[in-house]
Amino acid sequence: MYNKVPTDLNFVSREKEVDELWKKEGVFKKTETEREGNPEYVFYDGPPTANGKPHIGHVETRVIKDLIPRYHSMKGQRAVRK
Repeated sequence: MYNKVPTDLNFVSREKEVDELWKKEGVFKKTETEREGNPEYVFYDGPPTANGKPHIGHVETRVIKDLIPRYHSMKGQRAVRK
């Protein structure tokens, strides 16, 4: 019923393939154009690192800054990301 999943996956090369596909198909741009006219969601944030050089503690805030706009975009809102 299902194809066997290989155990020797090269995640780096797979990620590059997906990235190339997204660029070729314009996937990210489509998420913006398909939501034009929908309610807008704005997520304001400050500088990437307000207090010195980046360190491991900044990971959580960067994940949140990425995750929340993605969530609202998936709900159909227009969440412009820069």
